[in-house]
Order: sequence, then C-alpha cells, then structure tokens
Amino acid sequence: MAWREKQAWLALLVMLVGYTAYFAAVAGSQRSMLGMLLLFGGVATAQAVIMIAGRTVLAVLAGKEAQAQADERDRAIDRRGTHIAYFVLLTGMIVVGVVMPFNREGWQISNAALLALAVAEIIRYGVIVASYRRGWHG
Repeated sequence: MAWREKQAWLALLVMLVGYTAYFAAVAGSQRSMLGMLLLFGGVATAQAVIMIAGRTVLAVLAGKEAQAQADERDRAIDRRGTHIAYFVLLTGMIVVGVVMPFNREGWQISNAALLALAVAEIIRYGVIVASYRRGWHG
C-alpha cells in the first residue's frame, strides 16, 4: 500500500469515527451551546492527536518513502478527490446559507455547515482511497 494511500485511510477512518460520534451525540439532543462546543472541542482534539500519532507511526514505518515528493499520479488522485469534494461542499453550503436560514436557527445551521464540511472531506479521502485501490492513473 502506498504511503499516501495509508495517510488517506487514516484520515478517512479518523473522520468517520469522530464525526459519527459527534453527530450521534448531538442528534436530537437539547445540549447547551457550551455543551456542544465542549463536545466538538473534544472530538476535534481527539482527531488531531490521533492523526498526529498515526502519521508519525506511518512515517516511521514507511522510512524514506514518507519523505518522497508526490508524483504525477499522487497529485492527479488528490486533484480528483478535491474536485469531487468541492461540489459536495458547494451543495452543502448552498443549503446551509440559502435554504436553512428561512426555517432553522443557531446550532442547527452551524451543525449543518459542519456536516457539509465533514461529508466533503470524507468523500475526498474516500475518492483518494478508492483511486489508489483501483489503480487509477488519471
């Protein structure tokens, strides 16, 4: 498995677990603003710690491969994931910024924006992983 594919798997799994836990905890709850902020802060901190530790372990195990520059294939795969995720994010932000203000308020809008960001990033990393798995060459 390629070094960048391993990084994408790590990011995908950390985001899936972290945001699934966050949105499961806030779904239908009547938490205070401080409670939601603390919950999100905890999830974000845990994600950061796991990503730093995971990337460090992967880098040590990969050796010199971890220091190599991205080649054309790696850059093409990253562009493809980013391109697809952009349209997911754009759609989410249109819903959050144009539709939701008419019938939602406060944390519902904030959490919907966070959901759009999380889904876009999960899709980005999912496309990257799938592209490496299928041997996509651009």
